[in-house]
Amino acid sequence: MNDDATSTGKFPAMILAGGLSRRMGGGDKGLRLIAGRSLIAHLIDRLAPQCGPLALNANGDPARFAELGLPVLADSVADHPGPLAGILAAMDWAAGLGAPAVLTAAADTPFPPLDLAQRLAQAQQGAGPAIAASRDAGGELRDHPIFGLWPVALRDGLRRALADGERRVTDFTRRHDTGRAIWDGQPHDPFFNINHPGDLIRAEAIAGLGG
Repeated sequence: MNDDATSTGKFPAMILAGGLSRRMGGGDKGLRLIAGRSLIAHLIDRLAPQCGPLALNANGDPARFAELGLPVLADSVADHPGPLAGILAAMDWAAGLGAPAVLTAAADTPFPPLDLAQRLAQAQQGAGPAIAASRDAGGELRDHPIFGLWPVALRDGLRRALADGERRVTDFTRRHDTGRAIWDGQPHDPFFNINHPGDLIRAEAIAGLGG
């Protein structure tokens, strides 16, 4: 394997920032600020200690992300087909590094668990992916499939699925032996994501508590 991918013994990770952010009024949601720093910067702080090389999946001019200091890779599938295209870009990038799998994370979710990579790896079943989930105060389980660990061996199958019109991450995971790593969603869900301007206020409060 490529030394860059394996020298730390950690999986590479791709931050998915290819969404159109319609509910936030457009623009790059991951560049919105909380506690004076972008959502992606907070996310990098939490991913970097537990992952290998980091990269960003985004379309359009990559220069707008220059201050983050990450490689920026666009979708290889036209017309913004959604997060599955970002996951495919992540798989292709990781394969080029010689890595067996790649972790993906959502750019609008600034406070993921510090043991994300470890527990996703533990949750893998055979050759399938593993996805994150959290349980709320009522015991209800909610999947967060953008936060996943994806074997690069699945990339040709994902490429075919996208060509056939598949768009939902959960539709893809259902067809594979997918493991699940579960976190407690209290006192705040580590997969809380920014969908509306008001969510930035809540994120500021979480940041003040140290994430």
